[in-house]
Amino acid sequence: MMIMPPLHKTPVIDICNLSLEFPSPRGDVKALKDVSLHINPGEIVGLVGESGSGKSVIAMSAMRLLPQGRFRQTSGTVRVLGSDIMAMSEAELERRRGRDIAMVFQEPMNALNPTIRIGRQITAILRRHQGIDHQTAVTRAVLLLESMQVDDALRVMDSYPHMLSGGMRQRVLLAMAFSCEPSVLVADEPTTALDVLTQAEILRLIWRKARDLGTAVLFITHDMAIVHQLCDRVYVLYAGEIAESGRTADVLRCPAHPYTRALLAAMPGAKQPKSALDAIDGTVPSLIDPPLGCRFQSRCKLADDQCGRKPAMEAVAAGAPEHEVACWRNSERRATA
Repeated sequence: MMIMPPLHKTPVIDICNLSLEFPSPRGDVKALKDVSLHINPGEIVGLVGESGSGKSVIAMSAMRLLPQGRFRQTSGTVRVLGSDIMAMSEAELERRRGRDIAMVFQEPMNALNPTIRIGRQITAILRRHQGIDHQTAVTRAVLLLESMQVDDALRVMDSYPHMLSGGMRQRVLLAMAFSCEPSVLVADEPTTALDVLTQAEILRLIWRKARDLGTAVLFITHDMAIVHQLCDRVYVLYAGEIAESGRTADVLRCPAHPYTRALLAAMPGAKQPKSALDAIDGTVPSLIDPPLGCRFQSRCKLADDQCGRKPAMEAVAAGAPEHEVACWRNSERRATA
């Protein structure tokens, strides 16, 4: 897919030094630690990492959907369209969700109401946020489904979620998400449960619709191939911390963090066609008692004593401030360059 250059304006999502934890029977889980990321208007930004790295926690934070009273924000801010989403009233949140910022989930069956026909679910959003009458909403709902390459839109409108395939349900969710032309779409692994062909179709739909409307997208995935195909920039998340960030082309061409390189080596096609994939040795550290310093050190072949101290995010190379990494090896390389 051809990537258009992002528009550099005030970020539509601006997360700064966000730390979150939640209680468990064994102690507090430090789910996120000093996470900072931003998304400019019109950008498609990837957030990639293994399961349990904290990707969905970031997505839910951007929508303020984390269970109240369970997660504790220990530092940082989350600003959406210039406003602190954590300080918004419930009424303001209701106005913004669906209209200004929308979300697509990994499993559409859990996001759709199983007892209400698809048509009623789409028209309810249109009527609530756009104040239009029922018939106008029905007409727009049909057009929305057709824009998602749904051939028999009227049949789908009259269907219950369980009557549709997984790919069709995801198209319905995308139609709902884009129905009010939001400024921001948060997509939390929306293609994980789909077959390869349907996945490719869904990615094309997200890319085309986002470009047509100028919608910024935070695309959460564990798949670097999707990042390469879809995203302008990427953040690599490991055990609740940002390990590397930058323009997708730069990060994929010159990955600076050992974890990023390990993710790329584990991609199908990264080596010879019939060779075994490179698995990442070891396991993700406990977030109840995370290691001091770099959280990847126990799995890193380059780790030494200084990795017991937390590395700062810094530019990978002089003159390339958009590509940053948190790794002592990069500091050494720059010092001797």
